[in-house]
Formats: sequence, C-alpha cells, structure tokens
Amino acid sequence: MVREGFYTMVGFGRWGRVVWGCLLCLGLSWGSPAIAAISSGDLSRQSVTEVTVSLGNSANEFKFEPSSLEFVPGKRYLLRLTNPSQLKHYFTAKDFADAIWSQKVEAGKVEIKGAIHELELKPGASAEWVFVPMKSGKYSLRCSIPGHTEAGMIGEIVIAGK
Repeated sequence: MVREGFYTMVGFGRWGRVVWGCLLCLGLSWGSPAIAAISSGDLSRQSVTEVTVSLGNSANEFKFEPSSLEFVPGKRYLLRLTNPSQLKHYFTAKDFADAIWSQKVEAGKVEIKGAIHELELKPGASAEWVFVPMKSGKYSLRCSIPGHTEAGMIGEIVIAGK
C-alpha cells in the first residue's frame, strides 16, 4: 500500500487516490512506463509535445490530416485540432480517450476538464487537448457525423508501449 504522503509528492494532492485508482482500473502495473512517468513528478508540469491534426481541409475533403497518430505512455501532449473546412466534423475516439489522462480541453474561452470522448469542431474552429497517454494499444479515430466515416474520415491512434 502506498502511503498518503506519496500522492502529494507526485503532485496529485487529494486527488491521488482517484488517479491511482483509475490507473489500476486501466490494468496498468507498477512497472509500466506510464506509472514510472507519473511517479517521477507532477504530470501537469511536464513539458508538452505538440501535435496538430486537421479535421477536413479547405477543399471539404472527408479526412483527418494526418490520419495516423502515435503517442508514448507517460508523456504529456498538446493535440491541436483545427477544422479549415466549411463543414462541421467530430474527433471521435472513445477507446483512446479512455486510455489517457485528460488534463484539459480548451476551445475559445472555455476550458473543459474531466472525461472527454468526442469533440465537435464547427467550420473554422480549433481546440487544444492536453493529455497523457496511460494504456498502450491501437485505437480507431473517426468522424461520427452520418456519412463522414463512410466517406473516409477515419484514422488510427497508437499508444506505443515500451
């Protein structure tokens, strides 16, 4: 059993038990890369790696650019989502969202915290999603608007284990 002071030491404070419980629910073991990264310090202060994904393009094509994304467990990312098209699009990746710790999503003057499974970007919109991957695996990405998936707006997200 981990002592109470450990939660504060790694930067989780009173939320430590909740975070560690979630990690154990994901099936992570004490030797996993994500657990090692967490125990080394406060995730919210870790440097961030930026990745940009476009939902559609100015020609209104149904695709994600890039359509393949790869992340490393325990590393903090800023995912910049943009929609340069004249149509709204969704970034839907529920299983991926369940395998990460979301610090926040920012869109306009709104910051969203907690569980996030899908983001809708209206024409010309952008959003930033800050997260840390926790569980290795391959996850599907799609735009869940009727007809968009079928037209090819799909992708894959990989959280590569070490």
